[in-house]
Amino acid sequence: MGAVAGLVLTLVPGGGEGPDGRADGKAASADVSRTSGPSAPGPREPSGGGSPAGKSPAEGTGPAEDLPAGYEPYTDPEGFTLARPAGWTRTTVPSTYGIDVVHYRSPDGERRLQVFEVSETSPGESHGLFLSDAVAKPPGFTELSLESLDDGDFTGSRLEYLVDSIKGEPDVGTWHVVDQRFAAADGRLYAIAAYGAEADGREDERALLRTALGHFCPPRTTCGTGPGAGTD
Repeated sequence: MGAVAGLVLTLVPGGGEGPDGRADGKAASADVSRTSGPSAPGPREPSGGGSPAGKSPAEGTGPAEDLPAGYEPYTDPEGFTLARPAGWTRTTVPSTYGIDVVHYRSPDGERRLQVFEVSETSPGESHGLFLSDAVAKPPGFTELSLESLDDGDFTGSRLEYLVDSIKGEPDVGTWHVVDQRFAAADGRLYAIAAYGAEADGREDERALLRTALGHFCPPRTTCGTGPGAGTD
């Protein structure tokens, strides 16, 4: 989660959620400039390797040759691996629970991936807290769907929603967010969320999340073909 310029950090009160999308009350979230910001939700559709996007985090990473054009396998300084678009920049927000909150952004800042560790006891509980009245929502928050991905072999929950704006992020009009929270191969709970403009459709955020999830491996864990290369 490299250097972050211009951050004003505030500790999220218990039970609340800061702009990083966490509702666990344990992350130091950011009221920030463009270098850091909120979180979001994610989908469960077939990945490039043909497996459901919700399954890969528990079962291991897909092979690098399955990556869509423009993506790269990436080993993050926080220890996890995933696939991200080549050329995206990385920033972080400190957290008092688990790994730091990691953000990857497109060069224009109008698309984003977010990764963080979940402190609630289940993905469903985490999303339930986020959706509750106890957590303030961004302007124009509209829930599109909430789906349990539990099937006996995999534990996860996916939330998809729209917001009018996100503090510290560019004005793209309405934002589309896909936020998936899941049990990974190390038994811990993580979230990966994809953000982008609603104006160009929703499939690009779903594909972004799908690809990241399909190649996710948690810290200190051996998954599939192992970690990819590259750090900022």
